[in-house]
Amino acid sequence: MIHFRQRRGLQKFAAVHASARNHFNQERDLYARDNFKLNRAAALAEWRSLGAA
Repeated sequence: MIHFRQRRGLQKFAAVHASARNHFNQERDLYARDNFKLNRAAALAEWRSLGAA
């Protein structure tokens, strides 16, 4: 928090960071490696399509 001069900047960063983390965080230890990689690839493809729009 020390690097943000205004609270608004911190809030914007936290909102974007939280949505990205929630999208990619898939609790790796709960899935087999192959399923994890498929889910991760699908999340990345969706993220790229959202970014391209």
